[in-house]
Amino acid sequence: MRIPTTHVGSLARPHDLLDLMKSGASGAEYEARVRSAVAECVQMQVESGIDIVTDGELSKKGFFLYVAERLEGFEARPGMKRKFFPAESAAFPEYYKQYFGQMMLGRTVAPVVPLVCTGPVRYRGEKSLQRDLENLRLAAKGRAAFMPAIAPSGVGNYNEYYKSEEEYFHAVGAAMRTEYKAIVDAGFLVQVDDPFLSELFADPDYDAKGRRKRAAMYVEAVNESLRGIPEEKVRFHTCYGINEGPRIHEAALKDVVGSMLRVKASQYSFEAANPRHEHEYHLWETVKLADGKKLIPGVVAHASNIVEHPELIAERLARYAKLVGRDNVIAGADCGFSSQATYTPEVHPTVVWEKFKAMRDGARIASRKLWKKRAR
Repeated sequence: MRIPTTHVGSLARPHDLLDLMKSGASGAEYEARVRSAVAECVQMQVESGIDIVTDGELSKKGFFLYVAERLEGFEARPGMKRKFFPAESAAFPEYYKQYFGQMMLGRTVAPVVPLVCTGPVRYRGEKSLQRDLENLRLAAKGRAAFMPAIAPSGVGNYNEYYKSEEEYFHAVGAAMRTEYKAIVDAGFLVQVDDPFLSELFADPDYDAKGRRKRAAMYVEAVNESLRGIPEEKVRFHTCYGINEGPRIHEAALKDVVGSMLRVKASQYSFEAANPRHEHEYHLWETVKLADGKKLIPGVVAHASNIVEHPELIAERLARYAKLVGRDNVIAGADCGFSSQATYTPEVHPTVVWEKFKAMRDGARIASRKLWKKRAR
């Protein structure tokens, strides 16, 4: 027995694939390159020590952008500005102006344009979804694998069609259910990505009561969209959306954890490696993890090019294992390493692979200590 390893999903796309994306390519050459890039990516994950792999989200132009291709009922509004991390941006305007321009949104293959719901939301991405599932199936070769999919809370920015926000989120969830179910039916774990849940608890537009009410709406929409899908096939990921930054205006995990654990999933992935949140493992001294549930704390950061030492990773894993049980911990990352398809990911791809190797080695060290025998 040992602690398995995984990560959150997105990885840097090869430059030649980025070139094809930027040019708008969509023919046989493009599809073949996506397929080979996924195969290469999965093989690199395996060689780096990742047990539960994914496709790296290589076919997607971005975390936000892919839903515009898979859902109908939305209109792009290039003139509108999306608010990113309002409290942080207001506190450090000079820093975030540079950050958004040069790093997070710099040199992406497509701009992040706000989407407005202007009609009935329906799923239309079956072809792209089946391509992604087949590419992962071929690359994984029977290994344990997961595929990320955006939560209802992350689809679109504004609703101009449905009578209420509740009605809107449930409509989005009903559409995304097609994707969630297809991933599970293909034999993979579905990972519902919801950074918006954690971001909500630091949003200055809401007071404490308003945050709780909106969080309940997010969770209800997710759970309804997962209805009938076995919990053991569902992972839930939440984070704070920012990579490198001051990050002093983020909610504590204690504010988020109650909502997170109400999601009908069997595994919960969250940030735990960055220095603003590493201390929060103490929360599990009082919060009880239900039977059959597992934690995927981040033990390597997505916001630094420093490769964590395996001994430190082992310490991080041991903390959680002692609090929730060694069988209930999976080693993971804080977030994805390239949520947008960009030529300049903040953590260099060569560094990401070293982080994964360090996580593999750290998990082995922790496993030897926790099971008192040599881990393979």
